[in-house]
Amino acid sequence: MGQALCVCSRGTVSLGGARYLLLHRLAEGGFSYVDLVEGLRDGRFYALKRILCHDKEDHQAALHEVEMHGLFDHPNILPLVAHCMVEKGAKHEAWLLLPYVKGGTLWSEVEALRKKGTFMPEQRILLILHGICRGLQAIHSKGYAHRDLKPTNVLLDEDDRPVLMDLGSMNRARIEVNNSREAMAIQDWAAQRCTISYRAPELFTVPSQCIIDERTDIWSLGCVLYCMMFGEGPYDAIFQKGDSVALAVQNPITVPSTTRYSAALQRLLFSMMTVNPQERPSINDILHQLEGLQPAPAGQDTTQI
Repeated sequence: MGQALCVCSRGTVSLGGARYLLLHRLAEGGFSYVDLVEGLRDGRFYALKRILCHDKEDHQAALHEVEMHGLFDHPNILPLVAHCMVEKGAKHEAWLLLPYVKGGTLWSEVEALRKKGTFMPEQRILLILHGICRGLQAIHSKGYAHRDLKPTNVLLDEDDRPVLMDLGSMNRARIEVNNSREAMAIQDWAAQRCTISYRAPELFTVPSQCIIDERTDIWSLGCVLYCMMFGEGPYDAIFQKGDSVALAVQNPITVPSTTRYSAALQRLLFSMMTVNPQERPSINDILHQLEGLQPAPAGQDTTQI
């Protein structure tokens, strides 16, 4: 894996034949962290994602994420600029250089609106949702599924264009399950790689004879839409209280009573969040429905609580 050996010296790193100035930490997770860096040659900002690889399995997972990025050249999917593997004593780090998207995540935007006591207007929701769907359409058209779509994995640029990121959980869209051992393997994988409050019902208790397909992403997309409409995901509070998300997702979704959004948008939400995956629309169906939705009247602003 890699294009060049990465070297740290006096707050700079070298990657892909270019040098970058380390600025500050943007985010940190259990197995990775992201730093803001500036290209010394081009003066542009980038996000440097470092994935800690403790064993061969982690190494393969990092290679997989790089491979997934390489499949796409799409305005709604974050591209990979350069990558390499760095030795850190007995361990390794995978370094992924990505464009820096100044607007931050969709989740940070939803949080900011909630703190102001406002909601996102329908016209803006439709614009962002359309871009997310375009990114998912590109993924699904190549026979893959994202598997971890959530507001923290959607970046917004300065023009409100959504960009899907964190492709490490992506895998083949169609997974055939033929016995209980295979079902348990998928269930365990989903528990590790698919965020619980955005995970499709069929991934909590996988039947021993079934086909899991890309409609897991449609459920997650519904959760993202709900979050944009109501300020949090439909199962965020249930998870935070320690109640069973696995049980909650087996029941029809309930939404707060509101006149802020059109009946058509609410119907679209319900169609995505159908418990039976066979009854959920495809991403192409959703895009077709979106094209039929009229945007909110010009000049509509965020609605006060």
